[in-house]
Amino acid sequence: MSADTETGAVGTETGTGVPDGRAVVPDSPAARLQALFEGHRLTPTQRRIAHSMVRRAADVPFLSSVELAELAGVSQPSVTRFAVALGFDGYPALRKHLREVAPTEQTAASASYNEYQQAVEAEIENLRHLAEVLADPRPVQRAGRLLAASRPLPVLGLRAAASQAYGFAYFAAKVHPDVRLLNEGGTMIHDRIDAAVHAGATTLLCFALPRHPREVVDTLAYAKQAGLTVVTVADSAFAPVAKVSDLLLPAAVGTGLAFDTACAPMLLGRVLLEAMCDDLPDAQARLEEFDAGAAARGLFVE
Repeated sequence: MSADTETGAVGTETGTGVPDGRAVVPDSPAARLQALFEGHRLTPTQRRIAHSMVRRAADVPFLSSVELAELAGVSQPSVTRFAVALGFDGYPALRKHLREVAPTEQTAASASYNEYQQAVEAEIENLRHLAEVLADPRPVQRAGRLLAASRPLPVLGLRAAASQAYGFAYFAAKVHPDVRLLNEGGTMIHDRIDAAVHAGATTLLCFALPRHPREVVDTLAYAKQAGLTVVTVADSAFAPVAKVSDLLLPAAVGTGLAFDTACAPMLLGRVLLEAMCDDLPDAQARLEEFDAGAAARGLFVE
């Protein structure tokens, strides 16, 4: 596959380059990095470096090329070639540029935080970045229309993303007439996609989180071949699933603990639910019907 088709887009059709700048307010380290990558066609290795830089945007200006290579899991020469691809003489010039455009105020208080507090602060920053992305509501609104119109609506999430898919499907089923959860992989998953297509599905929603299983990429490619529009919530616009998604909505995950934290993807899932409800005219009536039934059954403890 060519480098052109390997690049992904935020809130727009994939294969058109790096994220659409309209979807991000350029007022955070991550947003500045994404703006820097705009207009450049990146190879898979370079996308991996870019992905790692966005995830650690606040730290990147202070990393050596060796440290960045270790962070991205690539070779040090790959980092140098990446910097040259962005138009710099080498990595030192790229790092100098990043330091010049970095916020002047440093989070001095964060230096005294323990590792647990630092993880919380990182998630707060991820949520702030998500708020900036949502300053342009059009991608989420478009996703909401697609999800509302798909009958049935398959929702995919494997391994680390299975809980995200389950949470979305649980609430979506209260307002959408036919939600089909796909949270277990294996040879049956293509059969279930075929069944959804034959039943009338037009869109598949995917939650994709690191580490990205190869099966998710393969499943999304199959869904597209089957004629489904793929809407994906992923940790970055440079995630491997970008090339097999029609509409990708980014929400960063926290990486400061032994296992990633996914507050922003979960919140973005709830935002998508809200957008979908806006395009389901009977959503409120269905919720009221559920509440009445729950009260009659004594389902919840008051």
